[in-house]
Amino acid sequence: MSRSAGAAARALTVRRPLARPAAHPARLLRAMRGWLVRRALGLGAVLVGLCLLQVWLRLQVTHLGYQLSAARDMQLRLEHEQRELEVELATLRDPGRLGDLARRRLGMQEPGKGQVVILR
Repeated sequence: MSRSAGAAARALTVRRPLARPAAHPARLLRAMRGWLVRRALGLGAVLVGLCLLQVWLRLQVTHLGYQLSAARDMQLRLEHEQRELEVELATLRDPGRLGDLARRRLGMQEPGKGQVVILR
């Protein structure tokens, strides 16, 4: 019987109350209000930080878009210049033009019979 009485006594005793009795309700209210204000300020700071991050990312995208546009313009200019240089090179390598140049400037003429030697 002492065993069940000891168990019943142990089950009925409360070592510590689950909630403190509110000695000063205004103090508890002030503490809760301070906690709420701190939490709201923290969440506000996070929100402001996320907004600033969004603005910074948008500016980076815009800046990269301008750089990409400038690079594309440069690419088009260089491709155009390359086509012009290829045309100029083809003109300068033209065999008819080279023959005329050799006759006029250097005084050369077409080789006669027996002047051409084929090397093997």
